[in-house]
Amino acid sequence: MPQRYHCPVELAVDVVGGKWRTVILAHLKEGVHRYGELRRRMPGVSEKMLTQRLRELQADGLVARHDRGTTPPHVEYQLTDEGLSLAPVLQALYDWGAARAARTGVQVRSGPGDDAETTPGRGPVEAGDGEEGVSGRGLAGAGHDAESAASGQS
Repeated sequence: MPQRYHCPVELAVDVVGGKWRTVILAHLKEGVHRYGELRRRMPGVSEKMLTQRLRELQADGLVARHDRGTTPPHVEYQLTDEGLSLAPVLQALYDWGAARAARTGVQVRSGPGDDAETTPGRGPVEAGDGEEGVSGRGLAGAGHDAESAASGQS
């Protein structure tokens, strides 16, 4: 028998709830990523936890795993259509988090050592890499700092 919910929010939190599931979804919202890329963008998550959460998101139909069948292994992750339907929700969470950081003075770091600069409207860009960071459309999951949010830029 399928689980019964008493409120749509209860179902939503059951599916996307948890710190790492939401952060993974936020990163994948911006495009296809390999496991190692996700790992670098989420320095606070263990390899075991990242693997478990990716498997859960696959089982829930939010993330697709593509194994290219090469040696060395080349595995990519991307959002399914169902996962992409969460884009507005993820953006709203990002915007709220950036505004909250600005209101409370909490600094949001972009990564280990905080060596990535934050580009307003784009998210973190590693110095000298010439590519957009986590966000090409304003959603970084872990990218903008309180200063950018305070200036009204996201």
